[in-house]
Amino acid sequence: MTTLELFRNTALNTPEPIGPRAVVMRGYALPYVDDLLSAIADIVSHAPFRNMVTPGGFTMSVALTNCGALGWTTDRKGYRYTSIDPDTGGPWPAMPDVFAALASEAAAAAGFRNFKPDACLINRYLPGARLSLHQDRNERDFNAPIVSVSLGMSATFLFGGHVRSDKTAKIPLHHGDIAVWGEVDRMRYHGVMPLKDEPHPLLSNQRINFTFRKAG
Repeated sequence: MTTLELFRNTALNTPEPIGPRAVVMRGYALPYVDDLLSAIADIVSHAPFRNMVTPGGFTMSVALTNCGALGWTTDRKGYRYTSIDPDTGGPWPAMPDVFAALASEAAAAAGFRNFKPDACLINRYLPGARLSLHQDRNERDFNAPIVSVSLGMSATFLFGGHVRSDKTAKIPLHHGDIAVWGEVDRMRYHGVMPLKDEPHPLLSNQRINFTFRKAG
């Protein structure tokens, strides 16, 4: 068995529970990193990162883009999924094969088989960027899990309960980690604390996080 195979088997067999049906798989995405970054660069060349505006008029500190059949967007009209990128007027870039394969494999490793996402939100965090507590509730299929991949600078993930005021756990997420949550944990409030300026050797002072969903 090679070192890489040993690493993958260790990652597969040691998910870290953060809820009844929620886990973090440390370093699970590391064997995919080169292909993931290449795919992200191609996506961004067609659908650049942008800081969207919320219905309340707040400009998000996290820049984002999408790939897949559907993309999440927000403006003064509300939160929603669309098949068209409002900035380019064309469809969102197709989901790369490596994205779909990793999402399905990670979901299965976390106990959610046959996950086939149709949407992937790609977020870029710079130092100080944060994501306030929220629920992912714009999707039509709440039976499918959320699969969240972290690359670059480390972040503190906030994982709360089903009410915004519930106590939150603070979970460190590092380069290559994948968090998966579904079923009884699917509608938990979650967010990200302001990102510390601790540059990563590969991605410098940014964190790239992308989350797979079944939106349609």
